[in-house]
Amino acid sequence: MVGKGFSWGLVLGLALLGFSRSVGWALNKGLSFPLLSSYTQSAFVKGTILALEGLIGILVPPLLGYYSDTLKSKHGRRRPFIMIGGLLAGIAAIMIYTAYAMGVPLLGFALTLAFFYLSMHLYTAQFRALMPDTVESGKRGTASGVITLLEWAGNLFLFGLAGYLIAKAVAMTGESEGIKALAQTPYLKIPFLVTAFFLIGAAVFVYLIVREPEAPDIEENESLGDYLWSIVRNRDFLKFYAAQTLWWMSFEFIAVFLYGILAFILYGSASEENVKAVTSLGLYLMALFNVAVLLGALPGGIIYDKLGRRLSIVLGGLIFAIPQIWGWFITTKAQITIALGIAGIGWGILMAASYPVIGDLLTKFEREAFTGRYYGFFEATRSLPVLLAGTTGGAIVDLAGENYRVLFPIGALLVLLALPMVWMMKNLEAEKS
Repeated sequence: MVGKGFSWGLVLGLALLGFSRSVGWALNKGLSFPLLSSYTQSAFVKGTILALEGLIGILVPPLLGYYSDTLKSKHGRRRPFIMIGGLLAGIAAIMIYTAYAMGVPLLGFALTLAFFYLSMHLYTAQFRALMPDTVESGKRGTASGVITLLEWAGNLFLFGLAGYLIAKAVAMTGESEGIKALAQTPYLKIPFLVTAFFLIGAAVFVYLIVREPEAPDIEENESLGDYLWSIVRNRDFLKFYAAQTLWWMSFEFIAVFLYGILAFILYGSASEENVKAVTSLGLYLMALFNVAVLLGALPGGIIYDKLGRRLSIVLGGLIFAIPQIWGWFITTKAQITIALGIAGIGWGILMAASYPVIGDLLTKFEREAFTGRYYGFFEATRSLPVLLAGTTGGAIVDLAGENYRVLFPIGALLVLLALPMVWMMKNLEAEKS
């Protein structure tokens, strides 16, 4: 074991782990919905299955993060979870392709997706906690920046790879529907194999290269209930958590149902054929959105310095919400592209302004020995919207007569409801220097 410090090898190892996990989550976002469309047309069924990610993310990271804090092992507190989780996640990625290729029933395919979500979340909290565990306080900003950059790069890599393979498959087969064309070629397995390679390779690399500091002695370990209560009893945190839930729900409405939205707007319905026909476009737009987020996040610090945290969050939220209001009226690919590009810039500003708030509020409760449990709780707060968006979004679409367009104005409303909650926080600017 070693003490804290700053090592580029260590930081790049953690960044590689972040890259691999983003590739895994992008695989889920990019291909799971169109593959599920081969089984069912119900938005509620598809949304509920995809929402399993949120349910597992609410339960597993806080629990395993809590128990990893007190793990006594010569291999460290975090690395055993990372090694096991990465191996299982890589295997699960291959299982998803195998299940689809073998034509297993919907229940079997859904269980395979659930196993992937569980494997990924086995080490979510430990991945987040390992950076503050191993990097000293004054250097965490640099480390976090490098890790975040590689995480976004992971999304772009997978979306770009999948889009390229679909284009090749369409050219080879002459089939207009992206996923159907991909399924007729050997190319379908490539994104899953590549994802498995990165998930397993990064986990092994971190396990072998990264060395954790000596685990601090915990004289009085708080109970699971006490630790959760110590976080949620802060009213400012609750206001921010409620606001974050609302704007992440708005984001997940788009992320989970983008293919259905595109198919409905461009073809009038989200049938299996129409969803598969827009798969390539959807992957392109996901990549575009990620680029726009980066463009919005870059000036986020400057906007924060000029306007303060409260105003910068409101500005980002408004830029993210306005294109969604427009979404009710758009009818063409060009309009969709412009709307998502603007929304991505707003989302980037919102994330740049809101991430420091999360850190400040968690730091108020965090103790040096308990990074796992608090980062686990942080991840749970981001998983709840996935659960809510998948189930409620699917139900809303079904109740609206399979009109996916309705998710845009509802998403905008959720963001607009969130902003006053942030405005009413009492200590939001307390840590500003």
